[in-house]
Amino acid sequence: MITKQLVYEVENLTMNNEELMVNETVFHNANGYIGIRSNYEEGYPEGFDTIKGSYINGFYDIADMKQAENLHGLIEEKQTMLNIGDTQTIYLKINDQTFTMYEGEVLYSKRWLDMEKGITGRKVVWRAPNGNEVEVVIKRMTSFYQLSLFTIEYSVTALNFSGDIEFISGHNGEVRNYSNNNDPRIARESPRYLIADGAWIQEKISYLRSRTSKSGLEVCTAVKHFLSKEGSIEVKLNGHRADANINTKISENETITLLKYTVFTDSIRSSDSLSSAKKEMEKAIGLTLQSLYDHQKAYLDEYWDNCLLEIKGDDDLTAAVNYNTYQLIQSVGKDEHCNIAAKGLSGEGYEGHYFWDTEMYIQPFFNLTEANITKNLISFRYRTIDKARENARNLGHSKGVLYPWRTIMGVECSGYFPSGTAAYHINGDIAYSVVAYYLATKDMDLLETKGAEILFETARLWMDLGHYHDGKFKIHSVTGPDEYTCLVNNNYFTNVSARYNLEWAVKTYELLREAGTLKPLADKIGLEEEEIFEFQRAAEAMYLPYDDKLGINPQDDSFLEKKVWDIENTPESKFPLLLHYHPLTLYRYQVCKQADTVLSHFIFEDYQSIETIRKSFDYYEKITTHDSSLSRCIFSIVASKLGLVDKAYDYFGDSAKLDLFNTHKNTKDGIHTANMGGNYMAIVYGFAGLRIKEEGLYFSPLIPKPWKEFSFKINYEDSQIMVEINKKQSKFTLLKGGPKNIYVYDSLYTLLNTLVIDSRNGDER
Repeated sequence: MITKQLVYEVENLTMNNEELMVNETVFHNANGYIGIRSNYEEGYPEGFDTIKGSYINGFYDIADMKQAENLHGLIEEKQTMLNIGDTQTIYLKINDQTFTMYEGEVLYSKRWLDMEKGITGRKVVWRAPNGNEVEVVIKRMTSFYQLSLFTIEYSVTALNFSGDIEFISGHNGEVRNYSNNNDPRIARESPRYLIADGAWIQEKISYLRSRTSKSGLEVCTAVKHFLSKEGSIEVKLNGHRADANINTKISENETITLLKYTVFTDSIRSSDSLSSAKKEMEKAIGLTLQSLYDHQKAYLDEYWDNCLLEIKGDDDLTAAVNYNTYQLIQSVGKDEHCNIAAKGLSGEGYEGHYFWDTEMYIQPFFNLTEANITKNLISFRYRTIDKARENARNLGHSKGVLYPWRTIMGVECSGYFPSGTAAYHINGDIAYSVVAYYLATKDMDLLETKGAEILFETARLWMDLGHYHDGKFKIHSVTGPDEYTCLVNNNYFTNVSARYNLEWAVKTYELLREAGTLKPLADKIGLEEEEIFEFQRAAEAMYLPYDDKLGINPQDDSFLEKKVWDIENTPESKFPLLLHYHPLTLYRYQVCKQADTVLSHFIFEDYQSIETIRKSFDYYEKITTHDSSLSRCIFSIVASKLGLVDKAYDYFGDSAKLDLFNTHKNTKDGIHTANMGGNYMAIVYGFAGLRIKEEGLYFSPLIPKPWKEFSFKINYEDSQIMVEINKKQSKFTLLKGGPKNIYVYDSLYTLLNTLVIDSRNGDER
C-alpha cells in the first residue's frame, strides 16, 4: 500500500517463510557502500530458510571454479561478494519473556520503507504468554552521509506492565554466504571465506577484524550501543563474536530506546581497516541520531529533486516506479573502487558480480539525474582496464582490451564461456556508455583522461576479432545479449555496437586532436593515425545481417534457419527455460530469453529504417520468453517508438512491478537493478521518446491511456529541464542553464524558457 508518494508499507505480516525472504530483500538498507538485508532482529523459527547478509560493495574473496575439461584459458576461479558479518541480531526480554513473532500473540504488525527519510521501519504490538503487552518500533538506516554507518533504533513501550527489560545484542563475525544447489544464479557452496584476525573491546565498543582466505583483503566491523535511560551495558567477547547484555527497568507506558551503531571498513579503501573503523565510529557517535537522520533526508531531498517521476492516474505504478528509483541510489557505488551489482547490495544473487547491465540499463538514468555517479562508474571501468588487457591476451587477442562478462574487480568470473566470456558485446556496451555520458555532459576532461583510452582500446579489440569477407567486416563466434542463442556468427547487436564503437573512436581522435590533448594518450598506448583510418574503414564495411524476405535484421547469420520454439504450448511450469532445458536444446531453436535485436533498435536506432524496426519488433515479440528481467522494459521502449501505446504500457507495467510484486519469483535473492534502470528508461526514453544525440535532445512524447499526466526532470550539459506530458500537450521548461536546442517530433526548437507542443497519440507514427 502506498500511503504517501515516497512511503511503501505492508501491514499484518505473516510468518510465511517465502514472504519473509522476499521482504528481506524488499526492505533492505543500502547506500552503495554497505547493504544489510532486512531480517527480523530476533530471528525466525527453527528450520526456516533465510539469507542473513551484510555486504560491502567491491569487497570479495576468490572461490575455486574447477573445469571438468581443463582447456587453455578457461576460468578456474572467480571473485565472490562476501557476507561480512551479522550486527542485526537483537533479542528482547520483558520480565523474562522473549519477544518473537511466532510465540505469544501479535496484535498488530507493520513494515515500511520511507524513501524520503531513507529509513526502514517495523512496528509490532505483541502480547507475551504471561499477558504483558509491548509496542516495539524498530528503525534502520544505512547512511548516505557517512557511508560506513548502519544504525538500528530499537524502541520498546510497556503498554500494561512494569518490570525488567533486557536486550541481548549480537556482533557476529563467524558468518558464511548463502548457497543453493538448485539455482545457477546462486553460489552452490558456502565455504568459510573470512578468517578471524582479531577481536577487541575498547570503551564498550566491539571491534572484529577478519581477513579473506585468498584475496588478501581485510574487513573490520565495530559496534557501539546507547541506552535512553540509566542501565547496565556489558560487552563480552566469545570467539569471533561479541555479545552485549543491556539491562534496565521499564514502567507502564514508558518508552525505552536502544541505539546500535555499526561501522564497516575494508582494506580496499583503507590501509588499516581497524584504525579506519575507530575513526569512523568516532565520527558516527560524534553526532546525534537525529542529526544523522537530518543529513539522510537532506541527501535524499536533493536526489528526489533531480529524479522524481510524477505519474498521475496509477497509484500502484507510482509506488513501483518510486521504489525502483530509490533502489538505484541505494545500490550504486559511490567511488571508483566499485560498481553496481546485478542485485545491488540486497542479496547474493549472481554473487555480487557486475555485468553489462550497468552501462546499458543503469547509467542512462544517472546520466540524466546524477552524472557524477556515472563518472565514478566509468572510472571503475578505467581502473580495471589493465585486467581487461590481460583478459584479451588470455583469449588470444594481440591488441585491445576485452572487458569481462561478469566481475567484481576486473577479472572474468564467468565459468560458462558460451553465454559469458563469448559475450563480446560488453566492449561495445562500455564504449557506448562513455559516449552517452559525453553527449549528456560534454565532459571533455573525463573523455581525455579515461574515456578516450577505453574507446580506442575497445575499438582495437574489434579489429583483432573481426575480419573482412567479400568486402564486409564480419565478427564470428560471439554471443549477443540473448543467452538462449550462443556462439554465433555476426550477431546483429554485437556488430552494430562494434560499428558504433569504431565510429566514435574516430570522432574522439578528432575531438582530442582539436583540443590539443591527443599526443600524451597516443604516445602512451602507441596509437597511430593509420590505425584510425582502419577503424573508419571497418565501421563503414561492418556487416549488419538483413533478411530481404522478412524485412528484418536476423539476430545472427543462422538464426532464421532454426526451428521456432513453441512458446504458447510450453507449460508454465517450464519457465524460465534455462532451469528446465539443456543449453544445447535452447541453442538449436528460435527462442529468445530477452531483447537482442530489439535492444539494438532502441540503442542504435539510426542504423535502420522505422519499417525494419517495426517488422523486427513484430517478429521477435513472438519468440521472446522474457525470462530475463532485462527484456520487458526494452520491448516497452521500442513499442513506444512505434506508437504502440497500449502494448508499451503493458510491457512497462510488468517491468515496473517485478520486485515489489515478486513476479519472477526470485526477489528473495535480491532486487533486479538493471530492470529498475530499464523501468526509468521505459518512461523517459519510451513514453517521452527522449534520445540524446550529437545535434541535441530529441523528444517524441506519448502518454498511456490510464495516465492523466507524467513529469520528470533531466540534467543536460549545464542545464536542467522539466518535462510535463499530458493528453493535450507536452511542456518543456528550462529550470536553469543556457538555451538548448531540442527536437520535438523531429522539429527543431530553441528552449529559452518554456515551450509547449501539442501532443500526438495514436496506434503508430
